[in-house]
Amino acid sequence: MDEPRTDYLMLIGGEWTDGQGDPFSLVSPVDGQSWAVLPSASQADVAAAVAAARTAFDTGGWPRTSPVRRARLLRRLGELISERADDLARLQVRENGKVLREVLAQTKGLTDYCNYFAGLAETAGGYTIPSSAPDMFVYTVREPVGVVAAVTPWNSPLALLMWKLCPALAMGNTMVVKPSEVTPASTLVLGEMIEAAGFPAGVVNIVTGDGRVGAWLTADDRIDKIAFTGSTHVGRQIATTAAAHLTRISLELGGKSPNIVFADADLDRAVEGVVAGIFAAAGQTCLAGSRVLIAQEIYEELAARLVQRTERIRLGHPLDPGTEMGPLSCRAQYDKVKHYVTVALDEGATLLTGGRHPSGAQFRDGLFMEPTVFGKVRNDMRIAQEEVFGPVVCLIPFVDEDEAIAIGNASLYGLAAGVWTRDIARAHRVCARLRAGTVWINTYRRTSYAVPFGGVRQSGLGRENGAAAVEEYTEVKSVWIDSGSGIADPFNPRA
Repeated sequence: MDEPRTDYLMLIGGEWTDGQGDPFSLVSPVDGQSWAVLPSASQADVAAAVAAARTAFDTGGWPRTSPVRRARLLRRLGELISERADDLARLQVRENGKVLREVLAQTKGLTDYCNYFAGLAETAGGYTIPSSAPDMFVYTVREPVGVVAAVTPWNSPLALLMWKLCPALAMGNTMVVKPSEVTPASTLVLGEMIEAAGFPAGVVNIVTGDGRVGAWLTADDRIDKIAFTGSTHVGRQIATTAAAHLTRISLELGGKSPNIVFADADLDRAVEGVVAGIFAAAGQTCLAGSRVLIAQEIYEELAARLVQRTERIRLGHPLDPGTEMGPLSCRAQYDKVKHYVTVALDEGATLLTGGRHPSGAQFRDGLFMEPTVFGKVRNDMRIAQEEVFGPVVCLIPFVDEDEAIAIGNASLYGLAAGVWTRDIARAHRVCARLRAGTVWINTYRRTSYAVPFGGVRQSGLGRENGAAAVEEYTEVKSVWIDSGSGIADPFNPRA
């Protein structure tokens, strides 16, 4: 085996630097081998990164850089990503074990994010407002929020970073990025590309390490906004910390999304949509359709078809083009998924397939889990209410449309939902009544740089992507101009 790579450095104020904390290793989820050693930031390193971002915003001129130049830099970054998409994708696969064909498509698409938000940098603005006072001219302008702390997860490290970085930089903010300790290497390589694209020193800073680094960053009172993607548990902690300083936040948190299949659905399409909704990315996605609600009259047929399709999923090395599902990303997540399989069995759910570590020498040392289907699940079971974040799906029968909606909404979460039906009127009715930030009809797991994404209830606050993201990274300033001849005496209304 090759010796672990040890030359990764953090980016602070335009300088590549080692951390003052204890270095940590990255471990392959495929075979359990250490392949890189990363620097860990100390509290002083985090403070230095925030200071660099603060200087770049307050006196470095980045907020006053013309929108055209900011757009040009974003487009250049997109070009560099396109040129190195294969390398970036393979690095992410090495970090988290997601299959290459999915990661490569996702990584190639990041150029579109750069270009889309470059366009918004050039066009987003305020508006004029008619005033009841004839001598008043009133307008608004959008200004950057300031220094943004971006704390990103391990399941889609670069994509979910770019959801934050592109609108933030487009609008003139500076950033301190803290990637997950599971997947920091790809973010550091992206930092090299940000530097090569020509962004000024201090505009983007990257610090690495465990959860303590994120806690130090989000508690710094010089931060103007926190953008976080991760678990609802950590999101609550960040919200509590932000409240102490009245720091703006956007939180993209967990989900337990219902994927509802009505009796009149195209079952061939529904089976593929359900499988893609839960087993793509080994179920390690916040929008996973982990609760499949099935009309009672087709329950047995659809359950059998889902089991058959699930058992055909090809597990294997994520770099193998024939692999459909790779390992779980880290030991903690693997142990969590195994625990929930036990919980489901203890609750009385029926294991229809999966639930085990696959046999075979190629799986022995990796964090692999068979795709798992539980049947006849009650919606009040923990397996149906708590986010597993793995390849585990619950099949829940329903009697009619009202019950489907009631079950779908009976969750702490509200990130996404799917509806499968040929009845367009039903599709609109159900969509209107589901409490979710995104509803897919006769499809699932679709996102776009142009379409807002986010949740309600404990799935989070705010929206990423689309023009709505601009609002998350700007403040609106109202300007009043009196073009009249003078100021009336405020204490003499008749004057």
